[in-house]
Parts: sequence; C-alpha cells; structure tokens
Amino acid sequence: MRVVEVTAYGGPEVLRMARRPEPEAGDEPGKVRVRLKAVGVNQADLRIRAGEYAGVVGDLKPPFVLGTDFAGTLLDPVPGMAEGTRVAGFVPWYEELTGHGTYAEVILADPAWLAPIPDDVEFTVAASVPLASLTAQQGLDRLRLPEGSTLLVTGASGVVGRLAVQYAAAAGLRVVAVAHEGDERELNVLGAAHVVERGTPEEVVARVVEGDPERVDAVFDGSFTGGALLPVLKDDGVFVALVPGQEPAGERNIRVEPVRARPDAAQLTETLKKVANRELITRVADVLPLESAAEAHRRAEAGRRPGRIVLLI
Repeated sequence: MRVVEVTAYGGPEVLRMARRPEPEAGDEPGKVRVRLKAVGVNQADLRIRAGEYAGVVGDLKPPFVLGTDFAGTLLDPVPGMAEGTRVAGFVPWYEELTGHGTYAEVILADPAWLAPIPDDVEFTVAASVPLASLTAQQGLDRLRLPEGSTLLVTGASGVVGRLAVQYAAAAGLRVVAVAHEGDERELNVLGAAHVVERGTPEEVVARVVEGDPERVDAVFDGSFTGGALLPVLKDDGVFVALVPGQEPAGERNIRVEPVRARPDAAQLTETLKKVANRELITRVADVLPLESAAEAHRRAEAGRRPGRIVLLI
C-alpha cells in the first residue's frame, strides 16, 4: 500500500511516498482494518516532522508515518458496525508511538476509536473533526466552570479554537476569543461574546483586561501561548494547556490542567451527529491528494488558512 513517510527530520521536503505491506486481519489482536478515504493534517504533524518533538517520541526515529485524524470504511466488522461502515476517529499517535500513522491507505484501529459517520457527512469533513473536537471537549470538561463564567479562548481562528468557542457557548459560558483580524463577525455568530485581535501575549492581556477589568475565570490556550497569559486570570482561575510537558507553573492558586485528547467513540459519535445537523460548524480549508502531503504541510505552515487541510486517499 502507499504511505507517506518522514524520511528524516526537516522541512516538508522530507515527506516521501513509499510502499509498505498492507495490514492483514489479525495482525494486531483487538484491532481492525480501516481503508482510509481522507486524513487530516494537524499542527502536531508539522512539529513532529520538523523534529521539535524528537525528545518526546523517545526511541522512535525516521522513517515513520505521521497522521492522527482519519475517515474511511471498515474492512473488518466490529460489534454494532458491519464491514463497509463509514467510520472516523483518531490514532493516539503519541501513546502508540509505533510510527504507524494515518498518511496511509489502510490502518489498524482499535474499535474504541471508531465512530460511525452520518450519511450526509462527507469523508473530508469527518476527517477534519476527531482530534480537534475531542481536544476542545475534553479540555473544557477539565475546566469544571459554572454557567456564566468567563472563558478566554486563544487561537480561536484555528480548528480547535473555533470548536472550543462553540462548545463553551453551548455550555452557557461567556466566551472571549483571541483571533485574527477579520474573524470577529464569524466568531460572534459561533458564540463569542467578545473578540480581541491577536498580538504579543502582553498585548492580548491588555486588550482582554480592557474589556474585562476583573479578568477572566479560565483560559483555554488554543494558541500554545503559555504562561505569559497567566496575568489575564483571576486568582483561583483555571488554565488549560494543550501541550503536555510545556504547561506553565501555577501561581495565585491558579489550577493548570494539561490536556492531551484521548479517543472517545461515544463522544465523537455525538459530535458527528451535531455536524450532520448543522449544530456544530467545522471547516475544511483545502483538499489535496495523499501524494501532495509535502504541499499540504507547506500550506499549513504558511498559516492563515481557516480550517483543516485534508489529504484525500
């Protein structure tokens, strides 16, 4: 089967098409085969490829296959889903650390990762959802905020941030979003009560405090800004950090919650239903063929492409 391998740490040019044996039923006990149709390109993929997480992945060295989000069809039945069922999910790449990601034609997946895709949701849309939606939901779950609390969402123009804004607003939180200039109207429609423009951490803190002099109850750090945002929090506030190992040290009794999303089939199933019913808005920025993975990384690194870039297989 065709895969895209990281042949060495470096720029997008290190991504190369290769051939590997296609997995067979029973190769890994407890896992089933999924023939992929679409896979998402995540920011973590770019950082892994560039070698930024070389210390985190331990003994795993190139060549390996990137990729977490996927959508495809079951090749082996699982309880409640027959062969041929359209499914989506994400591979917990860091936890597995096998180097077998989703930039491939067929993967082995734990049934606990798999959610059925509603009939009117395209593979490309389904592939844009799993990791981002579960990161947003599970991060917000860790906040444990009462209704009416004020939450600052950084990176609100990004895939995870846009979903966090929607989930938080639906939970009755007052959302202040940090976003690119020009995204204010859309984020207001998605549920943000107030939108401030991106800038240096100091500029963001000043802009937020100008509108909320008493400061905010919690921060969902979708832009990986880190500890420089702590001044925007009230005493006893909560800070959700999305890069475990790089979370800031707490102060003023601020609770810091590192979050790395875990697969949750039930949660993802409900999310995909909301996408189908237009209750949750996601966005695909670009669709490129698998063999154009390097170009997909170039576009993702160039930034300011609202939505997930998806590879079509």
